[in-house]
Amino acid sequence: MMFRGKWLMKIKSKFLRNLNKMADEKEKILLYDAIDSSILKSIPNPSKEPYEIKVKVPEFTFLGVNEQPDFGVLYITFYPTKKIIELKSLKQYTYQLRNIVVSYERLINVVYDQLMEVYEPDRLRLVLKSNPRGGISSRLVIDSDWSARGGDEKYSDWGSTDDSWEVTM
Repeated sequence: MMFRGKWLMKIKSKFLRNLNKMADEKEKILLYDAIDSSILKSIPNPSKEPYEIKVKVPEFTFLGVNEQPDFGVLYITFYPTKKIIELKSLKQYTYQLRNIVVSYERLINVVYDQLMEVYEPDRLRLVLKSNPRGGISSRLVIDSDWSARGGDEKYSDWGSTDDSWEVTM
C-alpha cells in the first residue's frame, strides 16, 4: 500500500511540473512585432560578380493566429550585393518564430522586410509553401523585382520560376 502512495505522489508531482512548464511556455508566446531582426547576421560577399544564392528552410514553423503550430517550407532566392546571409543566424532567426503568433500573410511580409533591411540584396524572392491545415494549403510569393514592390522587373523569370527544389542527402 505504501508503494502505491509513493507512486501516485511521483505521478502527481511530475504532472504538476509539466503543467507549470506549459504555463511558463504559454507566457512566452509573442506577436509578430516581437520578431527580432537583430538575430540576422551577414558576412561580406566574397565576389563582386553577380550570382544567385538559394536557401531552403524545410522546417519553417510558427504559431498561427489560433496559437496552433503551422508548418511550411520557405524558399529564399537571393542576389547579393555587399553582404550575404550567415546561415546559422538565419536558422536562429527562424527558430524564434516557433513562439510567434502570426498569419502566413503577415509573416512573409515581415520576413521579407527584415531580410531586405539587413542584407540589401539586388534581388530577394521569398516563397512560402504552407502545409495543409483543414485540407487547405497556401503558397505565398514576394519578389523585390516586381514593380509593385518598387523593383525594375529586370529579371524576366519571375512569372515562371520553379521555386521548389530538393536537397539529396
